[in-house]
Amino acid sequence: MKLLKGKTAIITGASRGIGKGIAKVFALNGANVAFTFSKSVELAKEFEKELNSLGVKAIAYQSDAANYSDSIKLIEKINTDFDNIDILVNNAGITKDNLLMRMQEEDFNQVIKVNLNSVFNMTKAVQKIMLKQRSGSIINMSSVVGVKGNAGQSNYAASKAGIIGFSKSIALELGSRNIRCNVIAPGFIETEMTKKLDEKIIDNWRNSIPLKRGGTPVDVANACVWLASDMSSYVTGQVLNIDGGLLT
Repeated sequence: MKLLKGKTAIITGASRGIGKGIAKVFALNGANVAFTFSKSVELAKEFEKELNSLGVKAIAYQSDAANYSDSIKLIEKINTDFDNIDILVNNAGITKDNLLMRMQEEDFNQVIKVNLNSVFNMTKAVQKIMLKQRSGSIINMSSVVGVKGNAGQSNYAASKAGIIGFSKSIALELGSRNIRCNVIAPGFIETEMTKKLDEKIIDNWRNSIPLKRGGTPVDVANACVWLASDMSSYVTGQVLNIDGGLLT
């Protein structure tokens, strides 16, 4: 049973990592996929071909979700290329970690702009279409850091906590039109980026998790599929921690 058959999903920042995992699992569940990337044209086009080979329609778009006018134009283009827009996954994000005493103003502002402003931009751009069709599922990617904070990541934590407050407000605003808005808060997810870290650091992280392992992009993607599907039709304004019990 393909839970997302006939639906179209937009996923930002999906050429690698968690976003890529979400896009692939969505396609395997029958969703048509419009995904964005910022720089890696070759990788994005390869992934586009891979998704299309799964029997769905997939198109890669080079776009900056942190830019408001880019986001408006992107949604207009996607709405022309696809028959409908049912799901939005705001996944694009960056880190610029440092202790507050060493953090530059630009590093704080840039993280807020990319991580938080992008969620506003894309949600604002897509809501008109979802309001007209009186349906939609918006999934915003936060982090356990946005729930509990983390030393050396005040900018990232602020952006991810902001996503939670924003999402709960949108759930209240749009619920009467059958548009749901929920949050995924991943914990330690092992991706291409974490492979570059020292193995001892990774083992320490794994040992601090009740399930004694890092998560995978598929773990996050499976939760997104549920929130995107009709199986969660009575769920909105919620934060789902995908963290192996880290915040338990």
